[in-house]
Amino acid sequence: MKIVDLRSDTVTLPTPAMRKAMYEAELGDDVYGEDPTVNRLEEVSAERLGTEAALLTVSGTMSNLVALLVHTGRSDEVIMGDKAHTFLYEVGGAAGLGGMTIHTVANQPDGTLDLDDVEAAIRLPGNVHFPRTKLIVIENTQNRMGGTVLPLAYTDALGALARKHDLRVHMDGARIFNASVALGVDAKALTRSVDSVCFCLSKGLACPVGSVLCGSKEFIAEARRYRKMVGGGMRQAGVLAAAGLVALEQMVDRLADDHANARRLAEGLAEMPAIEINLASVQSNIVVFRVVSPAWTTAKFHAALLDKGVRFNVVTDRQFRLVTHYGITAEDVAHVLRVFGQVLRAAK
Repeated sequence: MKIVDLRSDTVTLPTPAMRKAMYEAELGDDVYGEDPTVNRLEEVSAERLGTEAALLTVSGTMSNLVALLVHTGRSDEVIMGDKAHTFLYEVGGAAGLGGMTIHTVANQPDGTLDLDDVEAAIRLPGNVHFPRTKLIVIENTQNRMGGTVLPLAYTDALGALARKHDLRVHMDGARIFNASVALGVDAKALTRSVDSVCFCLSKGLACPVGSVLCGSKEFIAEARRYRKMVGGGMRQAGVLAAAGLVALEQMVDRLADDHANARRLAEGLAEMPAIEINLASVQSNIVVFRVVSPAWTTAKFHAALLDKGVRFNVVTDRQFRLVTHYGITAEDVAHVLRVFGQVLRAAK
């Protein structure tokens, strides 16, 4: 049976060029700053994101946690969306390990945070009853809202709001290169108004492991300490960094193929009466849809497609997510649409 895995772009396998680079990587002890391949990846990453420095971490969750630890102190408050990955899917690390207070505001359907909502959430300084607001976290692309892309003008406006109140901004840019490709805008433009940003190597860029955190030299120096604290000090990490260098050289432009496949998938699903989908939200490589036919429960629908070899994730009741990525072809998309049609017709 043909298997098409659309659960996440984290299921990608490294390319042959990555495997070769990993095998041949020049290595050293990165905790001592002596791994030349890691050093090169960090230099290239900083240049690509328009920052002074960068730091390789094992995951996006670690990058986000380290960034929040640098930007805040215990009991300080962080404003983020109620659908933020950092809020929903990172095990409460900001509170559990950093002692931070999380203040959520509603994510809008386009993935943004309403600027009036953000400003209203900022605590008045000097009041001893309140935690101190220190940081705003945004996500680009916004996973739970369907891979929506934050416009450049919006990010600039949020940055201006933060500066007005002497706050910092961290961007969870796990899929920032998807946003860059979707908008046709250089990634460094999308990050020019934030104080730190991370991106994942292990999602659409197809590396086996890794995330890179970017910011000023002072920020990264402190981030390096916190990375060590949370167990992220790696030794001969050049075997991982080598794949990251290949990814930045070869895998960014091809993200457009994933976006095109997601659009084909979404448009095909939109033609099926049992499915409800907002095509306007399909802006990158994520497709979120809802099954509206009363013939299906969440579990029944999910199981029926799994039995046919189509793997994907449940978001909420009757809502599901498909993610296109390296390894998924236009032919795979056509096959998935045929299987969806067969399953839905069988329920009539």
